[in-house]
Amino acid sequence: MKLPAVCLAATFADGVALGLFSPLRNYNTPFLVRVSFLLVICLLGLAAFFLLKNFLLGAAVSSLGTWLVLGLLGAWLASQPVPSNQILALVSSQKLDLASPLRWHGLLQDEPTVLPWGIRYDFALDSVEFEGATIHTAGGIRLSYSPHAEEPPLPALHSGDRVAFLARARLPQTFRDEGAFDRRAYLQQQGIDLSASLRSAALIEKESAAPLSITNAIARSRSRLQNELTAIFPDSPQVSAVLRAMLLGDRSFVDRAESVAFQKTGVFHVLVVAGLHVGAFAVFLFWLGKKLRLSVGWTTLFILIALASYVSLIEQRPPVLRAALMAVVLLTAGYFFRRLELLNSAAIAALVLLIAKPLELRDPSFQLSFLSIGCIAGIAVPWMERHIEPYARALRGWRDVTRDAAHEPRFIQFRIDLRAFLSWLSFKSRAANATLLGSGFVFALRAVLRLWELIFLTLVLQIGMSPLMALDFHRVTLLGALGNLLAVPLTGILVPYGFLVLIIGTISTQVAIWAAVPLRFLAGFLVHAVDWFAGLAHSNYRVAGPPPWLVALFLALIILLSASIRARFRHSRLLFSLTTVSLLLVTILIATHPFAPQIAKDKFELTVLDVGQGDSLFLVSPAGRTILIDAGGPPPQFGPQSQQPSADPGEEAVSPFLWSRGINKIDVVALTHAHQDHLGGLPAIFDNFKIGALWIGREVRSPSLQKLEATARSRGIPILHESRGPGFDWDGVRGQFLWPEPNPGQPTSVVKNDDSLVLRLRFRNRTFLLPGDAETRAESSILSENNVDSLSADVLKVGHHGSKNSTTPEFLAAVHPQWAVISAGEDNPYGHPSPALLKRLEEANVIILRTDRNGAIHMLTDGERIEISCFVDCSQATTPQNSTSTQPPNRE
Repeated sequence: MKLPAVCLAATFADGVALGLFSPLRNYNTPFLVRVSFLLVICLLGLAAFFLLKNFLLGAAVSSLGTWLVLGLLGAWLASQPVPSNQILALVSSQKLDLASPLRWHGLLQDEPTVLPWGIRYDFALDSVEFEGATIHTAGGIRLSYSPHAEEPPLPALHSGDRVAFLARARLPQTFRDEGAFDRRAYLQQQGIDLSASLRSAALIEKESAAPLSITNAIARSRSRLQNELTAIFPDSPQVSAVLRAMLLGDRSFVDRAESVAFQKTGVFHVLVVAGLHVGAFAVFLFWLGKKLRLSVGWTTLFILIALASYVSLIEQRPPVLRAALMAVVLLTAGYFFRRLELLNSAAIAALVLLIAKPLELRDPSFQLSFLSIGCIAGIAVPWMERHIEPYARALRGWRDVTRDAAHEPRFIQFRIDLRAFLSWLSFKSRAANATLLGSGFVFALRAVLRLWELIFLTLVLQIGMSPLMALDFHRVTLLGALGNLLAVPLTGILVPYGFLVLIIGTISTQVAIWAAVPLRFLAGFLVHAVDWFAGLAHSNYRVAGPPPWLVALFLALIILLSASIRARFRHSRLLFSLTTVSLLLVTILIATHPFAPQIAKDKFELTVLDVGQGDSLFLVSPAGRTILIDAGGPPPQFGPQSQQPSADPGEEAVSPFLWSRGINKIDVVALTHAHQDHLGGLPAIFDNFKIGALWIGREVRSPSLQKLEATARSRGIPILHESRGPGFDWDGVRGQFLWPEPNPGQPTSVVKNDDSLVLRLRFRNRTFLLPGDAETRAESSILSENNVDSLSADVLKVGHHGSKNSTTPEFLAAVHPQWAVISAGEDNPYGHPSPALLKRLEEANVIILRTDRNGAIHMLTDGERIEISCFVDCSQATTPQNSTSTQPPNRE
């Protein structure tokens, strides 16, 4: 079967990939762009020439070459620098300073989003007031507001209103570590460049009302439906949140625990409005059109209008657009009485989307969407059409002997055997109504066939999605097929019925509440089933991502398997069997990750991770053993903002970094002290990795620490209390704890920075001092109890994120480091690192590295030379003698 659209889409995607991921991305110059345009024209002329000469192979190769160059051009053009007046360009060129609150002007892009902790607004900026001047700009800003007591009410704002507000903006928080999700880039794809918090309702005002427009009307309708859904389920917030996600694409009210449960069960996709939801909606509309006896043309038009309304209502998110575009292609082909290959329709949708937005290719959602549809259309559908559908067709009109000739011989025999069996069964059972017995038996057979189709489809999807699930989400779900057997049919019912209830709700909320009783039951059943599956022991686990070569091999086997199903040559069955076995073996490799971690042999490594306003250090011994010291955590928040959900650095920064190195086990986890910005990320680490031992310092009465210790004991992880005393040898690295003092007796009730573990490590001629959050008192005690030679270090991890109370002049003079590494959050509210500390370091001629500017900081030494590299930039770390600074490309 010919698949022309697949060839075109694949070639164009290859061109985009060359422009985004290969060394060609560095040659994005205006001159080469013009040369590429000329090359496209030449290739088109060459294709036309070959076509006139009836040389079809040459014409095909030239055409594909054209699409390849067009893909490269698309990637280059999409990667062009932003205009000079774009808000990020103004900030990066220092024409705009975000250090203080500014007055912003812009259009409200959507209706205000009401969240459990407050209200969120998304604005398209048009100007900002800075230093007495109005600067015209472009870009987006997300404004959040948490209500305060005795505050005046917010002005009534609607989509399209022109608004002015006074707020201090900042770049969205992100963790700049290898493997971590780039939230900043994700928000930029949604048109959000900056984020800000509104301090008071008096600081925002409406400048002008929104004009009448379809866009604004749709936004208001979306908001009314969201509010209606909340009103229909006033006493079932969990059900309301799940339905809000499934029907309207708003996952803001689904709490983190429930979201994780859906991920563990492998059915998180039901919370993301995409192909499943659009398909369920379209199938329902098609069924409705048939029941209303509409013609093919009117049914097609009805579905197209409904899909357009649906896409507009869901804010035109990329997954919905992809699914809707495929549905439009299939419906259009059906209207013209053409049976379009599903792979071709998916390829057309992919091609259109990539032409419009070439950068979509690097979006994991885009990759997952088209890998899944590729597995369905390339493997599941053709296999089912060959092995299951013939039996389903043979059951139609099974009593009619004259229709036997329309089937293949083996299915003719199946119909004969079926009639004979039912005749015998009717005779043996002496059934009064043989016709009813036969119909019931055939109905059961049809149900079994459809169940087998669903089982096969979920298995194909589970296997087919495994490499990207492991690569992007680092999760293996063993019961995903069972979970989807329940979730997929339920979604097919919940989506159309849910919209029916919402439509009723726009007329009468009370009637909708009665109509929603079955909806409440089904959605509640889905939630409880998901929670039950997620709670099963060993039903899912986390895993490091597969190496690129294994992903490439898997995709090649997928293509080969699809081709072998369609093939009709002599040994096609043998090819199918061998490919299937190979694919299963590769899937097992992906699920178990039996590969050695990426670790430099015979060298000592220290990596200071970017975990925001917190600490996390990763150490690797020359023999490859690992220690993780702290895992960051959300700092304490006060007032209404404390209700806002905060990022978990253990899950979102530390774990992805370790997985990017191929690490599934940590030999030692050390906790310096029980403050939340050091301990808060450790529960995720304990959930995601195998832990060899837990080291802690001074025992304190901290609920978080007690919970962590209980988790360690329940998993058989030994807990060691470390304190000042004898040193230890760690594969040639000499380690010594300089602080704290041994426990005085009963645990203290207050956690203090001076409780921190202070560790000094020496590998041959290089020394590292890691003081946690130790401050003046601890530093003074360490100075009094140790001579200067035992404190000196080449690298000092500055204590307490660079606060003015740490790294005193006396302590700094004793350590006398060449490098100082400061772990602090970007634009943090505590002013870390303090100007006084930075001045001390500069006066001591110490080279300063900071996670808030450099991201993750890597130091690797053979005991003589120290190699330094950073996630963002280390150009200022031109190092002293016997050291090197190696720089990867700037990944900011």
